[in-house]
Amino acid sequence: MKKWGTAAVFGAMVVFLLAAASARQAAVAQQTAQPAVATSGRTADPMRPTSGFDGEIQRHAEQMIDEGRRIFRYDTFGDEAFWGDQLKLHQAIVGQKLGGVGPGVSPKMALSVGLKVDADALPPALAEQLKAGKVDLDDPASTVALLKANAVVGVTAFLNADGTARAMGVQCALCHSTVDDAVAPGIGHRLDGWPNRDLDVGAIVALAPNLKPYTDLLGVDDAGVRGVLKSWGPGKYDAELNQDGKAKGPKDRSGATLLPAAFGLAGVNLHTYSGWGSVTYWNAYVANTQMHGKGTFFDPRLDDKGKFPIAAKAGYANVRNTPDLITAKLAALQFYQLAIPAPKPPAGSFNAEAAQRGEGVFGGQAKCATCHVPPLFTEPGWSMHKPAEIGIDDFQADRSPDKRYRTTPLRGLFTRMKGGFYHDGRFPTLAAVVDHYNDHMKLNLSAQQKTDLIEYLKSL
Repeated sequence: MKKWGTAAVFGAMVVFLLAAASARQAAVAQQTAQPAVATSGRTADPMRPTSGFDGEIQRHAEQMIDEGRRIFRYDTFGDEAFWGDQLKLHQAIVGQKLGGVGPGVSPKMALSVGLKVDADALPPALAEQLKAGKVDLDDPASTVALLKANAVVGVTAFLNADGTARAMGVQCALCHSTVDDAVAPGIGHRLDGWPNRDLDVGAIVALAPNLKPYTDLLGVDDAGVRGVLKSWGPGKYDAELNQDGKAKGPKDRSGATLLPAAFGLAGVNLHTYSGWGSVTYWNAYVANTQMHGKGTFFDPRLDDKGKFPIAAKAGYANVRNTPDLITAKLAALQFYQLAIPAPKPPAGSFNAEAAQRGEGVFGGQAKCATCHVPPLFTEPGWSMHKPAEIGIDDFQADRSPDKRYRTTPLRGLFTRMKGGFYHDGRFPTLAAVVDHYNDHMKLNLSAQQKTDLIEYLKSL
């Protein structure tokens, strides 16, 4: 009897547990089939929570995006003390008639050196005048009107009460945003993260009345500095010149590199062509040592007097400013940049059938996917290679601490067609890039395979 009693109890427990499990499954099924109902009576998205720590995460992400966008577009980090107070670049922009020096910079000239105008920032009256052709694009006063409206992408003017400029500063967006030309060439809606391959940074800086901060740092006279700046050309900038003082590379080529994309960086380990550091590192590096903002920056590698004599002289290995106008903004700035997706190529810009065949070439005989691993199109992990591996000289790699080149992500290549490919634009077309790798790696690609591969690259 005792034996049978134990069995009966065990059996009852099994029945109870099975019934409880069945009830739980039914409850889960009901929750899956019917979305949760918010207290307001509206249907809530369970993946966009509004309460608890999940809700806090959601609100934090949205706040970081908004804050990062503002910083990327409008924050000067206090660099007006350099571009305005020291270089006095604003005086050359407004011209002698408006309290500056020289003829000034007209909108036509500004557009010719690649500066862009944010159509959405224009006051309605000014926008209508532009559309009607009633704005004198040859008058520097019209440039001042655009600056007053904060419509020049990446540039902020600091004005006196009478409307004259007392300083100017620049933002991340100067080099890493452009516009869609919706109103006119160079005037349209912002495209954040797209490299401005029309922007001639060197020519703009060379307008500055006072280049003494550069001549003192580099140990070169005024004419020499202006000559280097003007040698860069559209879409290029040398972010290591004020570290190592090397203005030229092999074959007398400028040391400047193409402005890189600031989109599609989520999941990518290192930033820049030669992998100096992460996105956050490079933001701090540029904000402090290139934009000349007021912040904190630490990299003991720059104390190497043999490799980075200018940086060691300038103290760039350990920058400290009070107040710090940069560090607190780095997190949101990075968050926004990582949220910028690589843009999709416009319809009709590539042959879809050929691109489909080219995908097989990319992952097969061409061996591109070995390094450009989809969907990141760079290696997950340490995506660095010695110059000999990719068949080019070591000049730019040797200017970096790691002496290597990074595997550049490939999405959105259509935004980078202007200016060529590789860090310095040495290959003018995608066909030239494919030919280089075909020869260097002995891939034996047929003409058809090359064509298909190019169409696939254009489709990314």
